[in-house]
Amino acid sequence: MNNTLFTDFYEIVMGYTNYESGETEKKEYFDLFFRSNPLKGGYAISGGLDNIIKYINNFDITDKHIDYLRKFNKFSEGYLSYLKNLKFTGDLYAVPDGTPVFPNEPVLTVKANVIEAKFIETALLNNFNHGTIVTTAAKRILEAASEKPIMEFGARRGRSIPGAVEASKYAYVAGCVGTSNVECGMEYDVPVMGTMAHSEVCESDNEYEAFLKFAKFNPNDCILLVDTYDTLNVGIPNAIKVAKEYLEPNGYRLKGIRIDSGDLAYLSKEARKILDDAGLNDTKITLSNSLNEEKIKSLIDEEAIFDSLGVGDNIGAVNDRLGGVYKLVAIEKEGKIIPKIKLSDDSIKTITPGVKKLYRFYDKESGYAVGDLVTLSHEEEPKDEYTLVNPVEEWKKKTIKNFNVRNMLVPIYINGKQVYELPNIHERRQYCIEEFKTIYPEIKRINNPHEYYVDLSNELRELKKQMIHDNVKIKTKELK
Repeated sequence: MNNTLFTDFYEIVMGYTNYESGETEKKEYFDLFFRSNPLKGGYAISGGLDNIIKYINNFDITDKHIDYLRKFNKFSEGYLSYLKNLKFTGDLYAVPDGTPVFPNEPVLTVKANVIEAKFIETALLNNFNHGTIVTTAAKRILEAASEKPIMEFGARRGRSIPGAVEASKYAYVAGCVGTSNVECGMEYDVPVMGTMAHSEVCESDNEYEAFLKFAKFNPNDCILLVDTYDTLNVGIPNAIKVAKEYLEPNGYRLKGIRIDSGDLAYLSKEARKILDDAGLNDTKITLSNSLNEEKIKSLIDEEAIFDSLGVGDNIGAVNDRLGGVYKLVAIEKEGKIIPKIKLSDDSIKTITPGVKKLYRFYDKESGYAVGDLVTLSHEEEPKDEYTLVNPVEEWKKKTIKNFNVRNMLVPIYINGKQVYELPNIHERRQYCIEEFKTIYPEIKRINNPHEYYVDLSNELRELKKQMIHDNVKIKTKELK
């Protein structure tokens, strides 16, 4: 499906203004960033770059698109002809999918002509916002579960079929072991897994017959759903009976049971005792039922006994948003880069001007990330010793030594040509797992996480202060 017109109408209208003003060669710089961590957490995990690349590589305004835009009787034929030949010819830098990222730092930057840069805004934001919120939600679930295996079961509550497929994919990148979503498995090579439904139990004359039928046709991976009627007094005894009367005599073992209702902590501990007493020490226990970080943390605190979890709604249909934004930070004029700033009555919406780089400091001894630094693009990479200064409360400082430093924004497109080779989904998953290990446990806490340092270089901080001061003076003069 051609999604090139997945853009807001005002982007096309603004492009028309630029075209008729003779500004098609005007170069602009944009930053994509977010202002606060989602889910009341201490971090986000970037996602969506893979689909951004797909969107740009398949960017193609067809005759059908032009015919539709012509119906508005708003745009000149010259502009429509210009759009017909529009391609992305700019530069794009981004942090790779699966990277821990933090508020108010550029996670994607664009340099392009004014019409290209605006036209792709909606697709960039949509893909980054969705990919990041799902990957972050999944990673928080995994962290709450102390990295116990998580199966993603959210397809039926996803936001549209395409949205659910993408959510299942990002859950796998975050570290989930697989998904129930078969289309995602086929499309992206994600492991597909599942157990059985209550309906399969209810449609049989009794639970034992349902379990026996399931076991006969799925003997190698027989996981039985034991909570349809009475988990401890009926469900688990029937599962054990099938294991002893059919699976074991035929050379198989009961692989697992799933509990999907009730007091999961209590039931899991009792289930483990009953299974062990029956000699089924190797039978695994899976828990599910609208699990989120808080419920999983409670299970851990109550010493629930389980081997894996099935999580759906709170990954694939997470009840939060990221709120990523895409803002102009500089323009080119007569060969010079001119920083731009947006002020607001709401101070959190005042952007940081200028073309930037993003560096991350890693402690050489522990390997932990100790802070991020946003600099102007011409500044040299920090070396030896560096003092991080809070961009708002400047008395808050942290001097770091003995560090490695990494430039986080990698080139994806240069002059419209893709220069980044997207890792396959399994490589992205492993990258995400390894990168997450570099984040301090205090920042990964589910509740009351520590704030990660994201600071501005001295030069950038002074530039921002000066531009705020200058713009306030202009505004004051205009009001007089």
